[in-house]
Amino acid sequence: MKKLVSHKITIAFVLITLLSSCSDLFNEPNIKNNPNAVTDVDVATLLSGTLLGVAMIHEDTDVRIGAIWAGQLNGLARQHQGYADYIVSSQNFSWSPLYPAASQARLIQTKADAVGDKWTKGIGQVLEALLIAKATDFYGDVPYSQAFDDVKYPTPTFDKQADVYTALQTTLDNAIQNLSAPSGLAIASQDFIYGGNVGKWKAAAYTLKARLYLHVGDYAKAVTNATSGISSTSGDALIPHGTSQGVDYNQNYDFFRVNRAGDTGFDGAYLPVLMQSRIKSANTKTDETSLYNHYFKVGITATGSLDPNTTDGAFTASSPHPIITYYENQLILAEAQARLGVTDKALDALNSVRKGLTSGYINGKTISATGLKYDAYTLSDFAPTGLANPTKLATVQTALLYEIISQRYIFLLMQYEAFNDVRRLEKATPVVQLPIPLYTGSQKPERFIYPQNEVNTNPNVPKPLPDQFTKIPIFQ
Repeated sequence: MKKLVSHKITIAFVLITLLSSCSDLFNEPNIKNNPNAVTDVDVATLLSGTLLGVAMIHEDTDVRIGAIWAGQLNGLARQHQGYADYIVSSQNFSWSPLYPAASQARLIQTKADAVGDKWTKGIGQVLEALLIAKATDFYGDVPYSQAFDDVKYPTPTFDKQADVYTALQTTLDNAIQNLSAPSGLAIASQDFIYGGNVGKWKAAAYTLKARLYLHVGDYAKAVTNATSGISSTSGDALIPHGTSQGVDYNQNYDFFRVNRAGDTGFDGAYLPVLMQSRIKSANTKTDETSLYNHYFKVGITATGSLDPNTTDGAFTASSPHPIITYYENQLILAEAQARLGVTDKALDALNSVRKGLTSGYINGKTISATGLKYDAYTLSDFAPTGLANPTKLATVQTALLYEIISQRYIFLLMQYEAFNDVRRLEKATPVVQLPIPLYTGSQKPERFIYPQNEVNTNPNVPKPLPDQFTKIPIFQ
């Protein structure tokens, strides 16, 4: 951990760390002693590099593993076939670039304090929360309180997951306070997510708070924060991409189409099965054919294969990738209200997502109007004989929850929140789950394994080491 968290990391080091996996890159003595090396950067430049790290971490291998373990995607060849067999070791996981990027987010705050810039500090706090939330959601207990001072804490303690969640809520509260300040530095050119719009960052902070409250089952607070969260699709936090290979490709496209075509796909996955069952149902208010075709395309990697749509759909080179969005915010609101028994407001939130999908908008793209229908539901549609209750659940509440959960599962494709949902729904009450089959065996993956480098260097790693089938604390 010590080498991952120094506040002295420069932006040049960050970019190289994030874009290279070569451990011997700095072994040349002339490079080590370069008198022209960058030793410091201003806070705006640091923000750009940190956003790059945050972007990569939302499209990386860990997200693909999460999608496979959620049953959305299947691993068909080489290493990813092993992931689909739930075969992993500590060598499969790494905290780089996750913790280096989180360290940079903390350094943003220090530098912002030095110049009295509350806005940029608030953005740094939101980025820190996004990154540490991913760490704890995948691994459970993780370093946080001692994570960013390698001099004082060379082997940081692992905070209990409940304490990490509490601390993250405080971090986000502080972010909201800073983003509410009357002035700050102009950083539009360095902020490729929101163009320096602090109001959008503030709304995203509220949505992230709501996400974390949903995880722990505090539905009242999830509702309160989602109500102040991202209020329209114009507030979506999307990672922009382009068509230059090695420069700005969407990482999903790079993996699915360029570097590892055929290693993963949707043959045997549950997501297309679920969507086809909805397309072929008696639900006359919904037609998801257009969204299905946006996600999937037949025959790209082999005759008859069901592949990610890298041709004209969700996974083209220039497709934006979501970090946190209006649709997620509304689906948090919908599920939380439904679990509280406030079914009318839950339905309003669900219908707001359906209204957005009716326009064809999803994650910065517009899908075809052919095979696109999301008429507004009424509560009677979720009665035991209602058109939106295909499994004949006994109550409107549980049938509405099933629809909300299904819509989340569909919408959250290639977002690690889907893996959180699969595990979270084992505990959430009333219990409503999708019938996602296992790819193999009888045990469901519940977590990532602590990286080998951390096991080797930090004596505070939890013992005995949990395996991939051990539940993380908040979902026990």
